[in-house]
Amino acid sequence: MKKIKWGIIGLGKIANKFAEDLAAINDAELVAVASRSQENANEFASKFNAKKAYNSYKDLAKDSEIDAIYIATPHSFHAAHAILCMQHKKAVLCEKPFAMNSVEVEEMISVAKENNVLLMEALWTYFLPHYKFALEFFQKEKLGKVTQLEADFGFHPAYNEESRVFKKEVGGGSLLDIGIYPIFAALSTLGIPKKINANATFFKNGADAACSMVFEYENSKALLKSTLLEKTKTEAIFTCEKGKLIIDSQFHAPSSVTIVSEGKEETIHFHCETNGYNFETEHFNQLLREDKKESNIMTFEFSKNLMKTLDEVRKIIDLTY
Repeated sequence: MKKIKWGIIGLGKIANKFAEDLAAINDAELVAVASRSQENANEFASKFNAKKAYNSYKDLAKDSEIDAIYIATPHSFHAAHAILCMQHKKAVLCEKPFAMNSVEVEEMISVAKENNVLLMEALWTYFLPHYKFALEFFQKEKLGKVTQLEADFGFHPAYNEESRVFKKEVGGGSLLDIGIYPIFAALSTLGIPKKINANATFFKNGADAACSMVFEYENSKALLKSTLLEKTKTEAIFTCEKGKLIIDSQFHAPSSVTIVSEGKEETIHFHCETNGYNFETEHFNQLLREDKKESNIMTFEFSKNLMKTLDEVRKIIDLTY
């Protein structure tokens, strides 16, 4: 098995978790990292045994030893950094949200095709064992069809306009950062809604503080919520014709699944020794070995639909970046 040699651009909190899990994969290796600060790059490289530390994203993109690059910079830079790497013929795993809007997503996919390289949105939930179990469960209609989904994601960080989470110009606010997960839950189980209703509250800098959404389908609906004003259960409750499937807190991360049927409850635990980022990485590594240019799970079509839905919600709540 060819060892996949990785580079990481953007060395924040998620990059740390990704690097931890990369170290747990036998046939992958972290070779180089890049930050705008040489000191940060050196520190991260030392922590995760990467032999190269760059203070230039372009220098990392040009490194001939690297097969794949994980992009974990703030949202507003995803498209530019992904394009830079793909133009240097590197496979790209780009953290969610893929970009800031549908125009950028289309451009990224176009550049991937032009350069004949693999590109995938890093929406790790799709690859987690508990979520794959839930998708298979719904597919087999074990409790009949899903009639309603309730999914939320909320946490309450201290307000700080300098933080990426709140900074509107880099895509901060609840919707792109965490609202993407309840929306993902709806799209991956119920598909594209026929109608969307949404309302939001905003911080004084214009970033959205909380967003409530209702997705309407032919025979079902999804009640979705994202908030930076309170800690919520962050679970996904699927009401079906003959019972419920609940993806327990926190539904987007490694979790358990509770099935409620005929007055009985059964909780299924999915043992995970890592943060959970290794599952998407192993999938990506395999695609690369097979010379695939697109994931059969996190497809371009799905990423485009996800971003179109986010764009539509933004239009309804009048949120522009």
